[in-house]
Amino acid sequence: MSETPLGPADYSLTPRFAGPPTFGLLPRIDEVEKERPGAPIDVKVVGIPFDAGVSYRSGTRFGPQHIRQASKLLRPYNQATDIHPFSILQIADCGDVGVNPFDIDKAVSEVETLANELRSDGSKLLTLGGDHTLALPNIRSVAKDHGPIAVLHFDAHLDTWDTYMGAPYTHGTPFRRASEEGLLDLQRCMHVGIRGPLYGKKDLEDDKVLGFQVLRCDDYQFRPLPEIVDAIRARLGDAPVYLSVDIDVLDPSAAPGTGTPEAGGMTSRELLNSIRGLQGLNVVGAEIVEVSPAYDHAELTGLAAAQVGYEILSLWAAQKAGHTSPTGPIAERFAQN
Repeated sequence: MSETPLGPADYSLTPRFAGPPTFGLLPRIDEVEKERPGAPIDVKVVGIPFDAGVSYRSGTRFGPQHIRQASKLLRPYNQATDIHPFSILQIADCGDVGVNPFDIDKAVSEVETLANELRSDGSKLLTLGGDHTLALPNIRSVAKDHGPIAVLHFDAHLDTWDTYMGAPYTHGTPFRRASEEGLLDLQRCMHVGIRGPLYGKKDLEDDKVLGFQVLRCDDYQFRPLPEIVDAIRARLGDAPVYLSVDIDVLDPSAAPGTGTPEAGGMTSRELLNSIRGLQGLNVVGAEIVEVSPAYDHAELTGLAAAQVGYEILSLWAAQKAGHTSPTGPIAERFAQN
């Protein structure tokens, strides 16, 4: 058996637009198991096309395939961090897994069971959503192995509300439920990119009690990026980190294809460089949610989400390679500041 990971389709032989319908043209899980029997799989990519928990525009059930389509443009070398993620990690695309679209409670239970099964061999899980309801079962699964975890949450919204119309499980409530269930390290969680109107000041007061520190989107205008990255790293420390990226953290000009857009958002460059700055932290799981392709002009949202996924895979490749801090040109930029 070759020690080299089974990587993406050969771009020199297969046009990317005609390549396999997997994330980054990477192999399916059955192909990895056939070509490298018994070899460990570092990362599994799974789509969960679920959007029964949305409170405004629906359509994120079609997000996973949209992200995969946009990911065909990804290439093997990450020049920003000097990492070849597909050469370091064995990554397998597990396709989309259907859960109950009519019963949210049942769907949450099914996602938790699925995450437990996919992670049972030690693989990390990159989930493509789907709406943000998925965060709760994913965090439950990771916390089974790691205990209370830090959550780094990129989003326009807090998602720590109590209920919508009496429903406790929605895309606006997962982090309140996670905190109430004792799944979070209350000294290590952070929202990044928060903006827009709230129901009242109490939303922020409750959020703080639930364990979250807030970096607002406007901070990116008034503070240097290296300073923001330092603040994120200081908050997370050496805790196991679950990385949750709601694509509506981006400005609608960069990500129109989402269900609850908010004006005044981050640029894609700010988001990508923030994620690159996490190199060396103990990221144990990740998700990209709230991509709604029906509203996505020119694949802008899908392209951004695919690049976020690539940066997350690069983080894990750097982690496996033993890097304890940012590498490559991005590290040089941070050092200059």
